[in-house]
Amino acid sequence: MSTDALAAPVPPAHPRSRRTLAACCGAHVLHDGFSDLLYVLFPVWQAAFGLSFAQVGLLKTLYSGSMAALQVPASLLAERVGERVLLALGTLVAAVGFIAAGWSAGFLGLALCLMLSGAGASVQHPLGSALTSRAFEGEQLRAALSTYNFSGDVGKVLLPALCAALLAVLDWHAVTSLMGALGLGAALAIWFAVPRALHQSVAAAQVAEVPAAAEAAPGSAAGALANPGFISLSAIGVIDSATRMGFLTLLPFVLIAKGASVTQVGFALSLTFAGGAAGKFFCGLIAARAGVLRTTILTELGTAAGIVALLPLSLEGSLLLLPAIGIVLNGTSSVLYGTVAELVPPARRARAFGVFYTLTIGAGALSPALYGLLGDTIGVPRTFGVIAAVVLLVLPLTLGLRPALRALAAANRA
Repeated sequence: MSTDALAAPVPPAHPRSRRTLAACCGAHVLHDGFSDLLYVLFPVWQAAFGLSFAQVGLLKTLYSGSMAALQVPASLLAERVGERVLLALGTLVAAVGFIAAGWSAGFLGLALCLMLSGAGASVQHPLGSALTSRAFEGEQLRAALSTYNFSGDVGKVLLPALCAALLAVLDWHAVTSLMGALGLGAALAIWFAVPRALHQSVAAAQVAEVPAAAEAAPGSAAGALANPGFISLSAIGVIDSATRMGFLTLLPFVLIAKGASVTQVGFALSLTFAGGAAGKFFCGLIAARAGVLRTTILTELGTAAGIVALLPLSLEGSLLLLPAIGIVLNGTSSVLYGTVAELVPPARRARAFGVFYTLTIGAGALSPALYGLLGDTIGVPRTFGVIAAVVLLVLPLTLGLRPALRALAAANRA
């Protein structure tokens, strides 16, 4: 695929495709924003309820874990009730969870509310990715998925910054409830934005794709996914996601130890997420020139180096470095998500994205609790060193992905 194909705007084949992409991007903005504004609230909740690092990590684990556990069920349920209904309903449930969290009086209440919100958020990734990949085939596919992935980073920048700004003038109870109210409005907007005929069109596409998929990849649905390329890609995604979530959960506490206020923590996270948004775009361009494997190796080495380099810096130096860390921390994910659609037959993409997101978000759900417990045991700085070492495990996994990418390139040339 050429660089121009990535850089150019996505030209939808039908107005419904444009509406589909817009609705999926809007949902991605909100849900990723919800997930990452938690990093701003964690230090506040720790101070309010006297939480340990393990408890803070557990809150993130419960949110992400409930989201990960329902990825595949959400993709299967959507085949029956329709994407429009499920996407709006999931957003509504996520919003209600945040509103309820604003009234919580302790750790248990917060945990239950975040589990509810995470369950609602489970619908967004598999449905948004699958719908986007079906609406834009061929050369438009990776560009459309890049647009969709980029929209999530917009939410990661905007909502944590908004949350931090509101915390400067309101207490956390009001701020959390206001974030939930924003989600209620988004659920209503999604209901009207997603085309009513979307589910029927997707179902028809699935019926049309089954013969072609059966010819290209005979066997069961599991067989279509149990190929070495998809397995290696998923393993890389697992480590990448675990690194990202573990780092971001503990980052606010590293910054507070350097003298940062809650508002400065929110600003620092926004800088990191802004770098991540740029990373998803530029790493897509680099992948088009240098290839998926070289780009993945480059970003993961950069992530490990950035995490280690952050520790001795002052607060001001950390703020300067964080956008660069964000670029490599998030850049890998855009390369991986686009490759999922290329390695799996079209009729299996909804389930492939469901499996991929289950594994990656599941790893991201477990890592905050594990790294939080490790932080309580050996301290946050040493835990950062462990995170940096773990990300290097990606390097040998790229060897398993190489044959699949070569076969894909040969097929494209043919």
